[in-house]
Amino acid sequence: MAVRKNQSTLTADEKRRFVAALLELKRSGRYDEFVTTHNAFIVSDTDNGERTGHRSPSFLPWHRRFLLEFERALQSVDASVSLPYWDWTVDRTPRASLWAPDFLGGTGRERDGRVTDGPFSSSGGNWPVNVRVDGRTFLRRSLGAGTRELPTRAEVESVLAMSTYDMAPWNSGSDGFRNHLEGWRGVNLHNRVHVWVGGQMATGVSPNDPVFWLHHAYIDKLWAEWQRRHPGSGYLPVAGTPNVIDLNETMRPWHDMSPADLLDHTPHYTFDV
Repeated sequence: MAVRKNQSTLTADEKRRFVAALLELKRSGRYDEFVTTHNAFIVSDTDNGERTGHRSPSFLPWHRRFLLEFERALQSVDASVSLPYWDWTVDRTPRASLWAPDFLGGTGRERDGRVTDGPFSSSGGNWPVNVRVDGRTFLRRSLGAGTRELPTRAEVESVLAMSTYDMAPWNSGSDGFRNHLEGWRGVNLHNRVHVWVGGQMATGVSPNDPVFWLHHAYIDKLWAEWQRRHPGSGYLPVAGTPNVIDLNETMRPWHDMSPADLLDHTPHYTFDV
């Protein structure tokens, strides 16, 4: 059983193994397949049409399945590896340990955002950005430049207190827990973190930055926390809703699991806390 740990508690060996598995997936070409999938859904998920991965109730189960697929790919390289999570309510500055050269590397240089240290820097030659939105082939970041501070624990608590999962119109205009967590309404949690990191993280090809997986592992953890706090509040909508994924409908691109199949994460992994 995989245990997803706070990145701040990883040992030096756990960091090394995680980074090595990422680099091997990149070398083999499998990593870029995940970037391509995510970007395709960013492009196709709109407020007024069919939507699955974003701007919709299935934002959370879709990304839970996406992370499961990626974690399994990492474990095919090194069975000891699990996805760590980044609690950005605590580790909230560019000086936090996850941005150190022995793990993800730091922010990009001012003139072009190029990350110059760590295992994913362009100088190492191991992390070419092949699935991209422009001609730049290197990992870019601009930590803290694009938005105000990262979300606080008080802001997270205000969203976790919402008792309804989602509601009509089931898009970026919806009220309820899902949309406030995704960040189109209210205090803006998930979306704000993407913008705070900047670079590729602020685009549809955001998985080019390995911090994507740590960010979404924490979003997934917050969903699990919300479920524990509101055991009587389930996934919505249940049935008969155009353009979005109902409780028992399967999700693209896998077509073999529905939100109902992904409500309980414990058959697949647990969290350290």
